[in-house]
Amino acid sequence: MERIICLAIGYVCGLLQTGYLVGKLNHIDIRQQGSGNAGSTNALRVMGWKAGGMTFAGDVLKCVAAVVIVRLLFQENHHAPLFSMYAAAGATLGHNFPFYLHFKGGKGIAVLAGIVVSSGWMMVPIPLMAFLIPVLLTRYISLGSLMAYVMFFLEMIFYGQMGGLEMDLPARVELYVVVFLLMALAWYRHKENIRRLLSGTENQLGKTKKG
Repeated sequence: MERIICLAIGYVCGLLQTGYLVGKLNHIDIRQQGSGNAGSTNALRVMGWKAGGMTFAGDVLKCVAAVVIVRLLFQENHHAPLFSMYAAAGATLGHNFPFYLHFKGGKGIAVLAGIVVSSGWMMVPIPLMAFLIPVLLTRYISLGSLMAYVMFFLEMIFYGQMGGLEMDLPARVELYVVVFLLMALAWYRHKENIRRLLSGTENQLGKTKKG
């Protein structure tokens, strides 16, 4: 029951579609512009750095809010880190599949930043570098996003097995599975980007959109 509650809290928080709202402030429907995605990358390309930054910040904060709420509710429970990850998963689902926008949302990468920050500042550097290095070298935001998720998954396993999560093994394994499923969802949501990366036609930061 606790897991369902945490997923529901996260989903409700994730329903705040920052990109869609920022688009409306700019008199456009972000889902009908650029790639058609409601996330921060498309907002950046379509509306510029300010709108992209606002979208990114909002998507990060809604995940952080979900995790904070769950931590307050279950602060005495030794499975609180696991429940927090379920809240983050719910926020990702709400962001990616908002029911009131016909389940057409973002891809969950900005929400990942919220998950990383919520997991503790010591978790930030590795995913951040995994994102920045590919983007700086190739200018492919999608590549950096995918690498950041992979490194966060591996980092979480290392952190957990080193005792950082302070939970028993079954709970730790369950948390790893949740993070793996989130990573798999992110890769699935980026399937078109992956095809374009393999064909050399992916959008590069600062260059003309290809869709």
